[in-house]
Amino acid sequence: MIVGVMLATILEILDTSIVNVALPSMMGNLGATVDEISWVVTSYIIANVIVIPMTSWLAARFGRRRYFVSSILLFTAASALCGLARTLPELVVFRVIQGIGGGALLATAQTIMVETFPPQRQGTGQAIFGMGAMLGPSLGPTLGGWLTDRWSWPWIFYVNVPLGIASALICSSYLVDPRRVRRTDRVDWTGVALLIVGVGALQTVLERGNRLDWFESDFITTLAVTAVAAIALFIWHELRAEHPIVDLRVFRFRALQVGCVYGAAMGVGLYGSIFLFPLFTQQLLQWTSWQSGMAILPSSIATAIVMTFSGRLVWRLGPAPLFGVGLAVFLPALWGMSHWTLESGWWNLFWPQVGRGVALGFMFAPLSVATLRALPPADILQGAGLYNLFRQTGGSLGIAVLATLVDHRSALHQAYLAESVSVFSEATQQRLAALTAGLVQRGLSPAEATEGAHRVLDQILAAQSSVMAFRDCYLAIMILFMLLIPLVPLLRRPPVYTLPTERAFEHPEAV
Repeated sequence: MIVGVMLATILEILDTSIVNVALPSMMGNLGATVDEISWVVTSYIIANVIVIPMTSWLAARFGRRRYFVSSILLFTAASALCGLARTLPELVVFRVIQGIGGGALLATAQTIMVETFPPQRQGTGQAIFGMGAMLGPSLGPTLGGWLTDRWSWPWIFYVNVPLGIASALICSSYLVDPRRVRRTDRVDWTGVALLIVGVGALQTVLERGNRLDWFESDFITTLAVTAVAAIALFIWHELRAEHPIVDLRVFRFRALQVGCVYGAAMGVGLYGSIFLFPLFTQQLLQWTSWQSGMAILPSSIATAIVMTFSGRLVWRLGPAPLFGVGLAVFLPALWGMSHWTLESGWWNLFWPQVGRGVALGFMFAPLSVATLRALPPADILQGAGLYNLFRQTGGSLGIAVLATLVDHRSALHQAYLAESVSVFSEATQQRLAALTAGLVQRGLSPAEATEGAHRVLDQILAAQSSVMAFRDCYLAIMILFMLLIPLVPLLRRPPVYTLPTERAFEHPEAV
């Protein structure tokens, strides 16, 4: 059963990043612009985050086993249709369907892990889940680049089909419904509508904001206002509804509050650092997508290795010490990333990346155990949905902020550097003379060589400005985690109980 559940989890998370490297091929094949093809990524994530918080209600309404297996089959069928799509509108529609199917897989899979493993092995269960959650974003670009180069972009979707079928068959055979479940036949249509509008608008703002220059765009401004209004109304309605589509009362547990805050931060740390790395290596170091993907692989391997023993130690030592170790490793790793330059080679990038992988391996399992195991059995699926929603939204927010930061800080640094590079400066004149002489030796006329030397100098300025902007981004992530250090002691050891009904649940302190 665990194999089937984890296979579904990996497939779902993999598809959030695997398409990125295939977008140029899709543009040429489907005749789409850069702005149009980005909806292939955006549509999937929007559908995903809308479904995630509704997972608990849908599982209770239709039965967890039936809902989980049906979601896997829907995801698999939509994957096949994505590969067969011949126009951009078709591909976007099928990606929405794929996102709807995938939205159920994360929260439900994590809940199954909590309920499957006994208390003393909860760390192991969450470590297994964490391998899928952490490795998916890292392996996506590598696998996507290899499939696209080897065959063609439809294969990044076709690869899901046999694996999805295998996962559905395993889960259908071995997965059982929990004994404790809150069933209701009423549908909170108002909550559903507000959730779709609010979360959908918010996610669209995060995914498209930087591309459309944020609030300079009327479209983004309108969506932002809509998101704020709809989410505020959604929270007000759900707290008053007798049968809410998302039971926000589960936030009365302090463990979930702390877990969601750190989950959002880990989304920034994981998705943000993975977002920055290919940009740095491919745009500045001129690496290929395959080289960039392979450079991420050691970090993924480090995460998998560390999780195998951090999961076993979490119940003995408690979540806070292990999470603290992860932070102690992550902060120096981010500091190392902030010192990458245009002259950085493989080994300069290797150790900070490995440090990131080790840190995430130490942090994920303790955080998941402290967050979800502290909830009553009937609230675990709802808590898992909200926890994964915060991590996913944190990742989207992190990518949006970092993309904007790279653009703005690059322009700012270039302006400052340009002030120091004056044609009246002796150092600048010497540099231009050397560049001009080199171009003349290559056969250019003096006029062409002079013009070319100025262009080369502008490129050097732009590259150095980008390096400084990436430094600022990594330092921003580091500062974020430093600000959250005081919350580490709140990651308390959860109470011991047996799921689902062998022993009475000892309720943790609710706030």
